[in-house]
Amino acid sequence: MRPLDDDAVARSRARQLGFAGMPKPLFSCTPSRLTAWVDCPRRYRMTYLDRPRPAPGPAWAHNSFGASVHNALAGWWRLPRRRRTPTAAGDLLDTGWSAEGFRDAEQSSAWRSRARAMVEGYVGDRLDPDVEPVGVERTLAARTETLALSGRVDRLDDRDGELVVVDYKTGRRPLGVDDARGSLALALYAVAAGRTLRRPCWRVELHHLPTGEVHAWEHTTESLDRQLRRSADIAGEIVAAGADAGADPGRFPPRPGSQCGWCSMRAHCPEGQAAAAARQPWEGLGDIPA
Repeated sequence: MRPLDDDAVARSRARQLGFAGMPKPLFSCTPSRLTAWVDCPRRYRMTYLDRPRPAPGPAWAHNSFGASVHNALAGWWRLPRRRRTPTAAGDLLDTGWSAEGFRDAEQSSAWRSRARAMVEGYVGDRLDPDVEPVGVERTLAARTETLALSGRVDRLDDRDGELVVVDYKTGRRPLGVDDARGSLALALYAVAAGRTLRRPCWRVELHHLPTGEVHAWEHTTESLDRQLRRSADIAGEIVAAGADAGADPGRFPPRPGSQCGWCSMRAHCPEGQAAAAARQPWEGLGDIPA
């Protein structure tokens, strides 16, 4: 009797267990997971596959700044209507302030003051406390033929019966319409919002708090489909590399460059260390505000 090869054995077992002919499992991912692969496959592996996970570097002050602002704006909507004032938003910012990554207490205090003014200005100029959003920090999900997508949107508005995705930005880099148009995350949020709530969702907005500017894009069925295809292509690359901890490390090459100075996994990557000097945790903030 001729022995079965490994593939034949696997197929035989699948038939015995009733698994034969079952569809392939969907690749579960978030926009952040997909963009992590695009940025650097090695960082993707260390972040999502390696166990135990390599210890990341120190916290970044600009991330602490952004998280504090986001949390204050989310908390503001949870207040009773009568308490939704700009001052209340500033108080939430102060209460939830994270000082991780700042050089010292003086620098942290200066940036906390800037963040408070930013939050109060945005609430006073942009938000109507009587107009409830559809969701705040809401988790959305959608499935395609190959992907199980999920993500958490900063805010989801109702504008004349249509959903609008709102994403807060606190970085110092100026933004434009192209940032909204090309954002994979915003497009996937729009797809997931439309499918989850079964309502049209075409418009996505970047609210840049440092400048007070809003940059928007109106998607179409075709443009959202392009972003879905782009996501499927990225996921296909990940699966081909081996989406598990036992995969060949050589399939997860580094992409060294100046950005390596900011990488949280830099300490574990010789190529990244050679590509750029380590940046200080507070350097991403820019100049100390007056």
